[in-house]
Amino acid sequence: MTEQEGRDWQRLDKWLWCARFMRARTDCAALVSQGSIRINRQATDKAHARLRLGDVLTVPVRGQVRVVRVLALASRRGPPAEASTLFEELKG
Repeated sequence: MTEQEGRDWQRLDKWLWCARFMRARTDCAALVSQGSIRINRQATDKAHARLRLGDVLTVPVRGQVRVVRVLALASRRGPPAEASTLFEELKG
């Protein structure tokens, strides 16, 4: 059984990395530790926070704030086309 099977959640930093919000996973963990990411409107500073399908993330990245809904958990860090299937952008 793989690491992802049997689990309905994924670490926040790993999901952000697989979804290509940042280039390196350590950068994703650093972004989370600043306390500027929100999961369902709740601020978190824990890179190991559990992310589930349907969660809404507020992510400040590259000078803008992106609000996205989690559509899928990642099994790997694939190409950008695959990463874009992990979430949908929500309009404010």
